Amino acid sequence: MQLSQRMATAKSVSFITMGCAKNEVDTSRMRSHLLKAGYSVSEDPEAADAVIVNTCSFIQAATEESIEAILEVADFDSVRSGRAHLVVSGCMPARYGDELASEITEAGAFVPCSKEDDIVAVMDGLFGLDRAELGYLDAASGVVLDPAPVSSYVKISDGCNRFCSFCSIPYIRGRYRSFEYGEIEAQVDDLVRRGSREIVLIAQDTGRWGDDFEEPRTLAQLVSDLADRFPDIWLRLMYIQPEGVTDELIEAIASHDNVCDYFDIPFQHVNPRLLKLMRRKGSIGEFDRLVQRIRARIPDAALRTTFIAGFPGETEEEFEELLDYVSECDLDYIGVFPYSREEGTHAFELPGQIDEDEKHDRAQRLRELADAVCSARISSRVGSRRRVLVCGEEEDGQVFGRAMCQAPDVDGVTYLDEGNPGDVVEALIEETLLYEMEGSVSPCNDAQ
Repeated sequence: MQLSQRMATAKSVSFITMGCAKNEVDTSRMRSHLLKAGYSVSEDPEAADAVIVNTCSFIQAATEESIEAILEVADFDSVRSGRAHLVVSGCMPARYGDELASEITEAGAFVPCSKEDDIVAVMDGLFGLDRAELGYLDAASGVVLDPAPVSSYVKISDGCNRFCSFCSIPYIRGRYRSFEYGEIEAQVDDLVRRGSREIVLIAQDTGRWGDDFEEPRTLAQLVSDLADRFPDIWLRLMYIQPEGVTDELIEAIASHDNVCDYFDIPFQHVNPRLLKLMRRKGSIGEFDRLVQRIRARIPDAALRTTFIAGFPGETEEEFEELLDYVSECDLDYIGVFPYSREEGTHAFELPGQIDEDEKHDRAQRLRELADAVCSARISSRVGSRRRVLVCGEEEDGQVFGRAMCQAPDVDGVTYLDEGNPGDVVEALIEETLLYEMEGSVSPCNDAQ
């Protein structure tokens, strides 16, 4: 029996991933490291020899959900008996450090974001394995990784330099650092070889990619290079701050058919006073000009933004200003979040903290308005033809996919009358319901 087979038989690891897509990428990376080192990955946490809970602590609600997941694993018979190890990774160890270790004594190891590439050494230590004696197994050893999802995420950087007053990311992930093009290309190549047909490029601040290199590069150059290198897959960008939407980037997206005409640009608010308190820039006029600049080059581009309701000091008049903007804006999708007071951030100490009930009431009012505005825009797509990436089937056999105007997890799906996962079909949109679309596969070649 080969070494990889012996180790896989002996030690299995299961993952529970909390939070956003960036954490999913980190989990995938750790999973790959462990598989290449001879471990197996179990889909059943209660049967595994170790469970890694990859945590999120971006906001308090995410921290609480992560703690619940950790405590649930700690209560597994396998963990309580000592047969299995509990490992806590990701944002919570990065944010809370030694404080977390003293509170969660059931965990055998804590792995902050910056140390996740050391996961093999961590697991070897827990299991008492001597890697020097075993030898490290790499991809050339014959280890076969699992098929990749139809749509996969690739991080192009980590950390953030913005220090928005409401955000804990710089304290969790550290300063902004771009990943080298070769590393990104290799990840994309691996995912495409394993079956991915869409690659979603993500980061805390996607638009800054490359500006920290000794010889600076731009996100537009990255997108163009990847689009040319992988012409048969879709590329999608997420989390571009308004300052990152340059004319060069707009042109790069417009000039490549395999790059989704999709812009995810968080505004967070429209009132200049509040934006200044958030340590951000912008105004209604600036945002309108940005939208117009995009639409002048790509008229049918899908535009998404996010807004925070109930930021400290937000008056009813300033909130009404935000409502007025949403009621008239030229946007396709709007995410809404009530302000979350995060200890350690600048906004935590700001005067004028708003009552929790009032924050959630404002967020609900804004969300209902956004749903009404955006669903009307989506219904205007009826009668158009769209390229749709087939993603899979529901339990009842209903085929579904996503058009280029629909990002994973946030914008709904398109239901189809036929199609196989991984195929790109042309569909005539016949009906919509809020954010979902229904279409029939069409032989026409003029899909948008």
